[in-house]
Amino acid sequence: MFMPPEWAPHARTWMAWPVRHYELSPEASHRAWSDVANTVVRYEPLTMLVDPGELASAKQWLDPRVELVEQPLDDCWLRDNGPTFVLDGGRLAGIDWTFNGWGWAPHALDDQVAAAVLARTGARAHRSAMVGEGGGIHVDGEGTVLVTETVQLDPRRNPGWTREQAEAELKALLGVTKVIWLPRGLTADYVTFDEAGVQHGYGTNGHVDLLASFVRPGLVLCHVQPDPAHPDFEVTRENLAVLRAATDARGRKLEVVEVLAPTVLEAPGGGPVDYSYINHYLANGLVLTCSFDDPRDREAAELFARLFPGRVVESVDARDIFAQGGGIHCITQQEPAL
Repeated sequence: MFMPPEWAPHARTWMAWPVRHYELSPEASHRAWSDVANTVVRYEPLTMLVDPGELASAKQWLDPRVELVEQPLDDCWLRDNGPTFVLDGGRLAGIDWTFNGWGWAPHALDDQVAAAVLARTGARAHRSAMVGEGGGIHVDGEGTVLVTETVQLDPRRNPGWTREQAEAELKALLGVTKVIWLPRGLTADYVTFDEAGVQHGYGTNGHVDLLASFVRPGLVLCHVQPDPAHPDFEVTRENLAVLRAATDARGRKLEVVEVLAPTVLEAPGGGPVDYSYINHYLANGLVLTCSFDDPRDREAAELFARLFPGRVVESVDARDIFAQGGGIHCITQQEPAL
């Protein structure tokens, strides 16, 4: 099996429409998700999974070109509860990771989503015993995958799994031969529990798609927080050091491009912000980037334009998506073209 890189041609993009119980106001979540979908569908086909009770809102907000498919949902992060598409002997297939709500919020309906998507596409499904999500991996298309220790070895996801076991599963399912381990994710991307067991915040416990991504084999982007007042100042320097010392599956030393975090340091509700330009999405002919009404938005867009010549760069305001624990990349999933 082989997972094509995100920049390879797509057959379509998959997304999931926000569900009723979402804490973000319905108007804010509908606007944020539709901004992404209505941009992407101008470049390639897009299918939106919609909980049966939300068909009316989806039709109201979405471009008529977006295909709507009813699917019972707990949540709307299709990168994570959906399949990771791969090619298997030249045919479309997909990894159906075991999904337990990022280790802290079991989602029984969402654990059925990947299988439903794969059945609809006619792709062969490979169910994995590993608890994981698409936001926890990033491949270069030539045998290398980026992951974090705090996700793949999370005791709430995969208790008792060793690094060797995790690597073996990733290699078997994604067709990679080299796993580059980053130690941890951004500070705000972690769920905490108080003494009474009450959950605070949302998070994935360190998804790599906020930290680093390949632009092409041998060239990787790395999120860097330049302000010492932010706790990610040390986190990102640690990850940067790992990437600069790493080689890929073909023995090449990685070229690392630093991508500065937005200037804002604190989230609207308090606490450190985890806004990241790394969390972009590539569609056919498009680079869709996050914007945050920040002075560095333009700098990031210009960087992506230089790195992806021949693609149009468009941006959408991602603050309302990040308010719920993710970004543009987290709500999209590419289906590769054969």
